[in-house]
Amino acid sequence: MNRDETCLLLAEKINQLKNSVNHSGESLPGVRLLYGVEPGPRTPVMYQPGIIFLFSGHKIGYINERVFRYDASEYLLLTVPLPFECETFATPEVPLAGLRLNVDLLQLQELLMEIGEDDRFQPSVAASGINSATLSDEILCAAERLLDVMARPLDARILGKQIIREILYYVLIGPRGGALLALVSRQSHFSLIGRVLKRIENKYTENLNVEQLAAEANMSVSAFHHNFKAVTSTSPLQYLKRYRLHKARMLMVHDGMKASAAAMRVGYESASQFSREFKRYFGVTPGEDAARIRTLPGS
Repeated sequence: MNRDETCLLLAEKINQLKNSVNHSGESLPGVRLLYGVEPGPRTPVMYQPGIIFLFSGHKIGYINERVFRYDASEYLLLTVPLPFECETFATPEVPLAGLRLNVDLLQLQELLMEIGEDDRFQPSVAASGINSATLSDEILCAAERLLDVMARPLDARILGKQIIREILYYVLIGPRGGALLALVSRQSHFSLIGRVLKRIENKYTENLNVEQLAAEANMSVSAFHHNFKAVTSTSPLQYLKRYRLHKARMLMVHDGMKASAAAMRVGYESASQFSREFKRYFGVTPGEDAARIRTLPGS
């Protein structure tokens, strides 16, 4: 079976799993199946750290001047929470089909301990929190076995974690393995910026400023700006603003909160300023956006 045929087979397996009552999502909570047959316009999204493999269809991401594509030849590796814009290409004939894996830091550390000082492991230095890399035949083979065990809950629970570990290993020794290594390297610029992103995640409702965030990273303001943009492709204040807007959006959509209440909850002092910035970023008013999302299938 050639590579294209394998990808078609994996896409069909995902479709069957998504429609199966035996789909073992609970047995493997770190795995999420992706499947869709409709295209999606370029829209702001907030992705959490993880690895996204697509076997059919493709997506294009945009962060300021950066443009990246991920598809059946290139997977996406995200090592920090990242707001960016994403466009989805899918049709009933060529659906979007893939899977997303969360990165288990404990599992990653155990892998690195087993690799030890092996001279054959020479990962590149990672600067960015978003990377793409070639989807290798080894990863495709492991992904096929992972989808097979996910059809059987007991197999998924017993065997699934080992297959995920195998995939993580291939990503780690691959061309972007340095991005994973940076997650557990405590004093790299990447890890220091990661600490700041964790601070934003926990304290985004507070009145944070660049000086405070730079101090958290133990950097000068100018060095902090430079390193923050290298990791996130955006400025600290722009990242914080987008993070707050995405959090407010979730409160309105999932919790039914009014726009003004959501604005206050995420740290805005002015509801009108929140509405202006929300429309500038998402292209619609908060009320229009919440109403649209609630009408989507599966919402």
